[in-house]
Amino acid sequence: MESVNVAERTDSATRVSFDLTTASVRELNAFLHDPAKLAGIEQVTVLNPEGAHNLAVGVAAPIDIEIDGNAGYFIAGMNKQANVTVHGNVGWSVAENIMSGTVRVKGIASECAGASGHGGLLVIEGDASSRCGISMKGCDIVVGGSVGHMSAFMAQAGRMVVCGDAGGGLGDSLYEAVIYVRGTIHSLGADAQEEPMTDDDYAALTELLGKAGFDHDPKSFKRVASGRTLYHWNADAEQDY
Repeated sequence: MESVNVAERTDSATRVSFDLTTASVRELNAFLHDPAKLAGIEQVTVLNPEGAHNLAVGVAAPIDIEIDGNAGYFIAGMNKQANVTVHGNVGWSVAENIMSGTVRVKGIASECAGASGHGGLLVIEGDASSRCGISMKGCDIVVGGSVGHMSAFMAQAGRMVVCGDAGGGLGDSLYEAVIYVRGTIHSLGADAQEEPMTDDDYAALTELLGKAGFDHDPKSFKRVASGRTLYHWNADAEQDY
């Protein structure tokens, strides 16, 4: 693997690495945003991230990105096509506004993981903190551990799988997203309700768990979806919904 500190490489290289003890985040992201410099590249490895923020943001190329260590806020935000793996923990808003591709966190994630995600898959192998999947708009999120309070708040579309427990206010003001929880649900938010599982749900869970690399029995999960009572303003409700 070739090690680069700036966006330069030999024509024969298919893998490059950025060591953030000598290269800057700006140099890394500039490289990842330059189609000419990415031509022929299959994998980019980020060494010594040491909690740096905004790594691999806005990548729109079908490459593998390996972040070798703990990372900070807004990792792999607006991801499109890339497969990003963080070999450690992440801060706020990993995979924020993900469009496509895959983002995998081998450790745990802080608040707002996958916020406003439109597509693609976010996998967190450990726990996720509060507001995981807030306002998700079509992405899939699979959490190997538990999620914190107000997860999937105002989630509009997509699927969230929680293999552990869910904190309070799960799915508050939920729209058409669906949540699957294997463990204990502390409480449901406004308009969220538990519903019977269907064959389609079991098929969806089998697909998502398989992609995430988990072998849980789909029949051990509960389905949470919207009761659809908040969709329309009712002038006669007097704020009582």
